[in-house]
Amino acid sequence: MMGLGDDSPPPTAALWAKYVGDEGPESYMKQGMALHMLYGIGAGGAFAIGVTALGLAAGSVGLATSLLWAVLFGLALTVVGAIFWMRIVLAMEPEPKMVGLFAFFHLVYGVVLGTSVASVSL
Repeated sequence: MMGLGDDSPPPTAALWAKYVGDEGPESYMKQGMALHMLYGIGAGGAFAIGVTALGLAAGSVGLATSLLWAVLFGLALTVVGAIFWMRIVLAMEPEPKMVGLFAFFHLVYGVVLGTSVASVSL
């Protein structure tokens, strides 16, 4: 994500700077990426538990259904991140390029998540 971006701090670094730190977001790149990774782990775990409990990732529905739900989940995370976290919590107005990259990486997250959940559920 950092390699394809514009080297600006991620929104989670701005979140850290606003609520925890006393410097600008560029001072909290590592903390912001660690926080984002923790969000991803937590969201992935919640997704895995949810689709498994609902029977959407095992048996005859398997990979295709798991992928579909995970991609939709990833795109929902994009909407929540771009609208709630960036615009409301952080009062940022993300540029279209940033939202596009945000959507792309959450789509990749969804594909990896869906594939992982389906493979573990087999």
